[in-house]
Amino acid sequence: MPEIVTRFAPSPTGYLHIGGLRTALFNYLHARKHGGKFLLRIEDTDLARNSQDAAQAIIESFKWVGLEYDGEVIYQSQRFDLYASYAKKLVEEGKAYYCYMSKDELEALRESQRAQGITPRYDNRYRDFVGTPPSDVEPVIRIKAPLEGEITFDDGVKGRICVQAKELDDFIILRSDGSPTYNFVVAIDDALMGVTDVIRGDDHTSNTPKQILIYQALNFPIPKFYHIPMILNPEGKKLSKRDGAMGVMDYKLMGYLPEALLNFLVRLGWSYEDKEIFSLQEMRELFEAKNINSSASRYNQEKFLWLNQHYIKACDDTRLEALLGEFGINLSTLQAERKALLFSVLKDRSKTLLEFAAQIKDLQSQLESYDEKMLSKLDPAAKALLGELALDSGFAERFRAPSASKAAQALESYLHEFAEAKGIKIGKLMPALRLALLGKPGGIGVCEALVIIGESESIKRLHALSTYTS
Repeated sequence: MPEIVTRFAPSPTGYLHIGGLRTALFNYLHARKHGGKFLLRIEDTDLARNSQDAAQAIIESFKWVGLEYDGEVIYQSQRFDLYASYAKKLVEEGKAYYCYMSKDELEALRESQRAQGITPRYDNRYRDFVGTPPSDVEPVIRIKAPLEGEITFDDGVKGRICVQAKELDDFIILRSDGSPTYNFVVAIDDALMGVTDVIRGDDHTSNTPKQILIYQALNFPIPKFYHIPMILNPEGKKLSKRDGAMGVMDYKLMGYLPEALLNFLVRLGWSYEDKEIFSLQEMRELFEAKNINSSASRYNQEKFLWLNQHYIKACDDTRLEALLGEFGINLSTLQAERKALLFSVLKDRSKTLLEFAAQIKDLQSQLESYDEKMLSKLDPAAKALLGELALDSGFAERFRAPSASKAAQALESYLHEFAEAKGIKIGKLMPALRLALLGKPGGIGVCEALVIIGESESIKRLHALSTYTS
């Protein structure tokens, strides 16, 4: 059995979005599953619309998620001479021809066809032309499409597809300025790169018959095609930026882990029994292209966040600290046990690294204000007691327990004792403590916050609220 070779071939006219990354992932997994090669090609023939930044972002996206491609990146913009040579070869063999039809003539033909209720198409007027060509028109090169019969191929997702030859016209393979067309270069590059299996979005299904004609004209082997349905939004419509069709690196900025993104994408169109969690290694071992779903998948933000939190919880603390550093978090001065407590508490409360970082900043930042609504509801007696608690030696002593977790337990017990001794319900004291420590409702448990913020800073914050006047 020949080695399986797949490729991902994005156009750098915009940033790589998750639909493109899913296509790349399926190609990568199919190749790795069978011990084959996965190649990367940048389809940058549209010189006017290409973006160097977008091309670089594609490379960065692959590096971030860990999809390793084989060999060097192929850039189509560096291969124009190659494409021109193949176009001229087809002309010399009588499989393609020069067409001197001007743009005005072509548009006039289309208008006439529309008026007659005919689908606009080129009328083959230069297909067998033998006269003197116009001297004022730079010709294009068109391939000779079959005039009858059908083009068929077995799609690995959709099954057998048959297109009548009469539906195709003699399409352009080389423009008058010498630039090649999409279907022409795709077929040439896939053949020369040794691609055996093409997995791509089903919006390319209509391109496949044209590419098959190119393969046949150049006597190239035809690869196996898999056309995968697009990702839809929850309402079943085309995915928009609001739904999640953003650049891949935007997800990094939003605090998603790469393993969560890949796990989320692999389940959009493929499944293995009832398994939901897949490491990249498990994907490589279990993925089968023949099991790609033939129906469109729907983007599920809640599932994505659930997966991301799963991977945050599983993340090693050393790696997690490094990742949080990218969000402006510096924990180098935090004692190791307090840091471990911080991570254990926030892993259960954070769906993204952005949320994780925000909660740490709440603990690290100096309070500049208090939540007005919470402040208005604060029990005056509880607020006054914060000053006493800040001066209480028994309270300070609980911070010095043998470990951070034991300190949190000791503080919880002591706060109940303190409230009881002062004749106030613990339910009145705790909101005052939370406001003093964090300045707002929500966040981690009060006792964990005390330990993580530390004895000196905690006492300072309790005293500040006890003397605060609006």
